[in-house]
Amino acid sequence: MQETLNTSAFGKNDIRGIYPTEVNAKLFYYAAKGYAKWAKEQFQKANIVKNYNEMLFAVCMDARLHSPELKKAVIEGLSSIGANVLDLGLAPTPLGYYSEFAQIDESALNGNKINGALIITASHNPSEYNGLKMTFNKTCLIEEDIKEVKKYTEEAFNNREQQGYRSLLSGSIIEYNLIPTYIEKISNNFDKIGNGIKVVVDSANATAGVVAPDLYRELGCEVIELFSKPDGNFPNHHPNPSDEKTLDAIKKEVVEAKADFGLAFDGDSDRLGVIDSSGNKIAGDLLILIYALDLIDSLKGRGEKPVVVSEVKCSQALYDTINAKGGEAIMWKTGHSYIKSKMKEKHALLAGEMSGHLFFKDRYYGFDDAMYAGCRIIEIVAKNKKQNPNFKIEDLIDEYRKMFYAMEIRLPCPNELKKPVLKALEEKMTEELFGSKIKEIVTIDGMRLIFEDGFALIRQSNTEPVFTMGFEATTKEKCEKYYNTLVDETQKLVDSLKVSDKI
Repeated sequence: MQETLNTSAFGKNDIRGIYPTEVNAKLFYYAAKGYAKWAKEQFQKANIVKNYNEMLFAVCMDARLHSPELKKAVIEGLSSIGANVLDLGLAPTPLGYYSEFAQIDESALNGNKINGALIITASHNPSEYNGLKMTFNKTCLIEEDIKEVKKYTEEAFNNREQQGYRSLLSGSIIEYNLIPTYIEKISNNFDKIGNGIKVVVDSANATAGVVAPDLYRELGCEVIELFSKPDGNFPNHHPNPSDEKTLDAIKKEVVEAKADFGLAFDGDSDRLGVIDSSGNKIAGDLLILIYALDLIDSLKGRGEKPVVVSEVKCSQALYDTINAKGGEAIMWKTGHSYIKSKMKEKHALLAGEMSGHLFFKDRYYGFDDAMYAGCRIIEIVAKNKKQNPNFKIEDLIDEYRKMFYAMEIRLPCPNELKKPVLKALEEKMTEELFGSKIKEIVTIDGMRLIFEDGFALIRQSNTEPVFTMGFEATTKEKCEKYYNTLVDETQKLVDSLKVSDKI
């Protein structure tokens, strides 16, 4: 039987799938070779001649049980064609990103410059998943880049040598611990702002545990640690702060310890969940609003109007408040690569998603780093506590928590019917149907109906045969009305088009 390579795990933002059926050492070996060829092509497009032995790539991994095997395959793939590797070991994804900006010992670089990073992680996914995130020239690969890497990966596999897929290693491999450099750099930028702040840190037995608690102590905080030891079995809870079920322990500890707040991290430390002093999770869009208002206030004296980018799933209050307070809020597509691209295009100083991805260009590098975002929360709370010792983080957002929300709905729909359903829905959306005036219909990512008192959203999932839907209103009754109307109309169209499709 002819040997094949399953490349179904290549997605829009990264490579990700279940180990070992969808992602495995063979795939990652050839993906590394494909990535290196793509990188070489980028140099050629910029009229730069670079051989593989002049390239250097940072490689790191998360705490999953199969990550060491996959990291080894990536390193072998790179070195087999002569590319050089800086092996960062187990480290948060943001440290992989940071490696391209860091001041690293010259002896570790052998006169080269880091050209990109390959990060073995499945982020917030369950333990049976793994994946590969890729950057080049300080930027994450976008959908079109990943398509090209997939093409070169398949070419590398099809042109493999007859004696087997592993070749003789030739590039240099140097192990390097970047964590002390990162902690020193970040803590120096914040000084001892954390004095008087008590924070609970839940690392979910993932990568944040090797960095975040020490970083926040360097800032002067009193840190209470939960699940800091990396363990790819994730024995205490799933590493995803977007899921309320994973936050029971940190909510309880924040209240019992009388902490100022809690910080919860996902599997690779690029998503942040924040728990207020009462033990309630702060919604992702309200967390973005906290950062945005602080940024607007800090730049007001210089007469600057910061641009803030976020996604279509966020509350209308986020956009309206930022615009009213002196910033410029931009709504864009869901997905961290889309957000980063729009952030770069609009020269935004801040961006974020409901999931807890937060991007700071103000005083930072513009990539999503949940540990750094935690430092900014510490700074904001400490600043307010100096003015008012009784200050609580929830004081910043209580007035914006008055809206009613429906939990995100996932309505099944075959992928081939998504576009026809959305097109038919656009034609049916009327004020009479919802009983409210429609101020605007935004179609940058699905369809978002903006009412005078809320919104209703439907968009195609990028990864599954479902629509994701969200709702917000000033009253519970209106929220239910928007919910019932859009869900019912969508389901009718899905059912009718399924029948038509069979005929």
